Amino acid sequence: MTEEGTQRFLGSKLGWAMTLSLSALGAYLLWTHTGHVLTALPYLFLLACPVMHLFGHGHGRGHGHK
Repeated sequence: MTEEGTQRFLGSKLGWAMTLSLSALGAYLLWTHTGHVLTALPYLFLLACPVMHLFGHGHGRGHGHK
C-alpha cells in the first residue's frame, strides 16, 4: 500500500472505525491484563532489538548499491 493509499484509508469512515476499535481493544487488554503485560515487557524489549535491526536497516529491500 502506498503512502497516499494509507492516508486515504485512514481518512475514510472505515479507517476511523478500525482505528478506534483497535485502540479500544488495546486499552481494554492493557487495563485487564496489566500484570501480564508488565511480566512480558522485558521479553518484548529483547524481541524489539532484532525486529528494529531488520526493518530499520532496510534488510530485505534493495539497498541500491551500484
